Amino acid sequence: MFIDRVRIKLTAGAGGNGCTSFRREKYVAHGGPNGGDGGAGGDILIVAASRLGTLQDLRYHSDWRGKRGVHGMGSDMHGKRGEDVLIQVPVGTVVKDRHTEEVLSDLTEDGQSYMASKGGKGGKGNARFATSTNKAPQFHETGEPGGFIELQLELKLLADVGL
Repeated sequence: MFIDRVRIKLTAGAGGNGCTSFRREKYVAHGGPNGGDGGAGGDILIVAASRLGTLQDLRYHSDWRGKRGVHGMGSDMHGKRGEDVLIQVPVGTVVKDRHTEEVLSDLTEDGQSYMASKGGKGGKGNARFATSTNKAPQFHETGEPGGFIELQLELKLLADVGL
């Protein structure tokens, strides 16, 4: 069966939370802050591949989710960034917004990519908020959620190009 039009939902990965942590030293107030930052969430990319000829694989896998960033940890350890998700489509695929029908990208060459959904930023740890007046901050930032978008992918056929 030849599939030339599919609808997909993309949710990028959320950023990891920062950490509230303190060193343990004898003559330092609260030991001093050392909470690390959270990692950024993973992006979702749509990549054109010449080895594919139809959108058949995407028909049964229409909901894609990016990987979440790792939370920050004590000892100024920053969280790892979430892995990017690559969605392979045939060359000649047109990426449109599902609701507005606006053309977002036209993937005409092998290896050409389009960032469909951006991952969220990671939160800052309490070590980032230390100042001369607040030497031991007891708060951190949470990570931002990833982007969400609904797309419609259409494969341009040779007959469509001829018309």
